[in-house]
Amino acid sequence: MQVIDVSGKVQRDEPMAEIFSGAAGDKLSVMFRAVHREFASRRAGTASTLRRDEVSGGGKKPWRQKGTGRARHGSIRSPQWRHGGVVFGPKPRSYKSDLNKKERRAAFIAALSDRFQNDAVRLLNPDGIDLKKTRDLAKLVHGDSRPSKAAGSTLIIYGENEYRPVGEQLHLAGRNLPRVGITHTGALDVKDVLRFNRLILTAGAYDEIRSRLGGK
Repeated sequence: MQVIDVSGKVQRDEPMAEIFSGAAGDKLSVMFRAVHREFASRRAGTASTLRRDEVSGGGKKPWRQKGTGRARHGSIRSPQWRHGGVVFGPKPRSYKSDLNKKERRAAFIAALSDRFQNDAVRLLNPDGIDLKKTRDLAKLVHGDSRPSKAAGSTLIIYGENEYRPVGEQLHLAGRNLPRVGITHTGALDVKDVLRFNRLILTAGAYDEIRSRLGGK
């Protein structure tokens, strides 16, 4: 695992934490359920339709039962009528699904292990960070001041206690940079790890993640 400075140059290699040495392929099922839970929890669940008994009007029979030549009807609020009630329509509900703490931890470790073992993680030494322009962050991410159109997506993660000045500068310099996401360890989840091709973790973020997961 390479450690880079704020200019994108490689400083040294550092061994990967033992907690990320497991096979991610054995945890595909729990990773799927974790991502499904994260997306489902974002759904508002506020879609609502009116059933037949909730639609106003329609108390009077539209025409007599026999003798008109038309089909028999008892109410204009039946589902087959325009503006009638909806059969089996959506009602406000919660889409949240349960996943216990042990499974959430296993899914998070498996997702990070996949990135670590595929050499898709870089550690950033934020000492002397001074990112005033988007081109400064582009040089850190792509090695060039001009963003590469062919480059894969990159997620930069900083520690919760590193907002000033590290996180603040990363957000300001990276908000116009395509295919680059910026977040902190408190908001990081499984879908973020899997959605981006490469991860760049600050030293503080790396320590926080290992401490949270119980790794040495």
